[in-house]
Amino acid sequence: MPVFTITGDVDPFLHVSLAKGEKIYCESDAMVMMETNLELKGKMTGGIGAALMRTFANGESFFQQHIEAMRGDGDCLLSPTLPGAMRVLDVGNEVGAQQYMISDGAFVAASAGVELKVRTQSLGNALFAQSGGFFITETAGSGQLAVSGFGAMSILEVTPGKDVVIDNAHVVCWDKRLQYEISITTGSSGGFLGNLINSQTSGEGMVLKFSGTGKILVCSRNRAAFLAWTQSKPA
Repeated sequence: MPVFTITGDVDPFLHVSLAKGEKIYCESDAMVMMETNLELKGKMTGGIGAALMRTFANGESFFQQHIEAMRGDGDCLLSPTLPGAMRVLDVGNEVGAQQYMISDGAFVAASAGVELKVRTQSLGNALFAQSGGFFITETAGSGQLAVSGFGAMSILEVTPGKDVVIDNAHVVCWDKRLQYEISITTGSSGGFLGNLINSQTSGEGMVLKFSGTGKILVCSRNRAAFLAWTQSKPA
């Protein structure tokens, strides 16, 4: 299996070592350096339907980079789009590995045995019933997954009876076993109008409430605000 290693303290690289015949896939433009035994190709992962879903729903690339050790062992360096930390996660159903839900733009790279699926939910339920309501990427299969967060990254452990509420723009990914609801407020009551007013006065936008048992990766800076700022800057 390819070996994923984070290298560097500030805005680190993802260093990947591949044996001959092994391959990974990553976000478009993630490759910084690769040795000549490796070959890089742009491919649609999961077919045209999945590629379109990733592009229009999650803002990811239609074509992803596929790197394969064609001529022998080789190493490559990858980097995420946004400045900040990265984490390598074990994906699978065996002990010590889990399946994850991934927020928009957090995916960096994965070994070939990991599959990314896009699932849709009702937007109406998100706004009015406080559950579901957005496109979300989930993992399947087994292997290693690298995710990035804007700024520093931390792991939160959720246990029964200790639910947590997190600003949607700070969530990187979470254990698929967790139950979650999406809302426009950090409050627990008040109806849609009351929640909307509370959202405006508190300065919070969409939030996620998690319950159950599992871990959540969060980043220190607001990814959505940064993207909006960069897009508003004059060329």
